[in-house]
Amino acid sequence: MLNNVMPQRGTFFNLLAAHTDRLVAGASATLRLVTGLGNQGESSATLIEEVNLNETSADSIKAEFIKLLYESFTTPINRDQLHTLILDLDRVLDTLQTVANAINVYNIDSSTPQSRALASLASDACLRLNRAVIALADREQTAQVAVLCPQIDALESQAQTLMREAITKLFREEGDEQAAWHAMKMRRFYFLQVAVLDGCKRAAHTMEEILLKNA
Repeated sequence: MLNNVMPQRGTFFNLLAAHTDRLVAGASATLRLVTGLGNQGESSATLIEEVNLNETSADSIKAEFIKLLYESFTTPINRDQLHTLILDLDRVLDTLQTVANAINVYNIDSSTPQSRALASLASDACLRLNRAVIALADREQTAQVAVLCPQIDALESQAQTLMREAITKLFREEGDEQAAWHAMKMRRFYFLQVAVLDGCKRAAHTMEEILLKNA
């Protein structure tokens, strides 16, 4: 009973790390999905299912984490901050799932250089989130969090710039009604891809706030 009320510090961070492991796996599958559109290789259906499975697994980890928060008498850092962080991380994976499923929803059968670049930036940001969460658990490694979080912010800024350039290019190209529909659906797809990085940026800011308030 005492262990449930006063769990060890590592229990919380192990769950956060496990969640971000699923996040990295989901981002990797999404990258392979976007990069492989129009090419022979892993099927889109298989990769979309891989993203969905990682999201479902992460949801279970989130539920376990929140249950632990409610049941614990003490937490390694502020309870509200931990709650905010797990929700931030979970939204990123939810958005990755939306990106993956949008392939079918919008019937996207080929990718663009911009969509591939955005998927690569998202995968990179998720990897850095994972590393930051692992560093957050170790008091001797928290300086790494202060390095990684601005890097995630910079990746999101790159994505915003890339998206603006990509959308400008879409609507400068003249074409028929079918081309106009393609431009509209790709515009929406780009926004979804950038939302992944925006979610990473939000989670990174939460970790920066944790550092400041626990310095």
